[in-house]
Amino acid sequence: MTGDSSGDGGPDSGGSGKEWPVALAGVSETVVTTLGPNERWNVAALGVHAPDGDGPATATTWGRTRTWRNFRERGSGYVQFTRDPVDFAEAALSVREEDDPVLNSADAWVEVEVGRRDSGSEGDTQWIEWALHPIDSAVERRVVPTTNRGHAAVVEATVAASRLGVPSYDRETLLDRLAYFESVVETAGGERERAAFERVRELVDAEW
Repeated sequence: MTGDSSGDGGPDSGGSGKEWPVALAGVSETVVTTLGPNERWNVAALGVHAPDGDGPATATTWGRTRTWRNFRERGSGYVQFTRDPVDFAEAALSVREEDDPVLNSADAWVEVEVGRRDSGSEGDTQWIEWALHPIDSAVERRVVPTTNRGHAAVVEATVAASRLGVPSYDRETLLDRLAYFESVVETAGGERERAAFERVRELVDAEW
């Protein structure tokens, strides 16, 4: 982790239970691990939507991804809150599997049971909305939050990169965005953010 995006207070045994370990608002960009047919944990990015009223938190999978398959077949996963931009970039853009469900960089995690809530299609891509129900959670570290534009630029870059092969998005516009986000990382990011953007370049088959 970089010094300018962390503020670690060290391990914290402060509580575990059947609640979300953080206050959800809007869409939280998280990392999710789901157990695959090979008994290894697939690592992916997952946007978690805050509950609407008394409803559950939700997340949407697009297409026949590993997360979609594992949610459907296993009905569960581990949603993790990490500040490590490299872990996030790899989750969003690569195929990564681990032996254990919780990443070392997770500041907090929640084990969830998932249930199909809604579905539809956009173009040729099917989407499914899943309800996320916490069954266990823990806070690993308590931190003082900081604002790092470089970290935010890495997250936005993964979104742009993931859309490069989608016909409904203009490729040149996305490449321009990636170039801009890279400039933000160079001027405002720390060592870990720069390493994350280098990883984005390695994982994306495009030049900008």
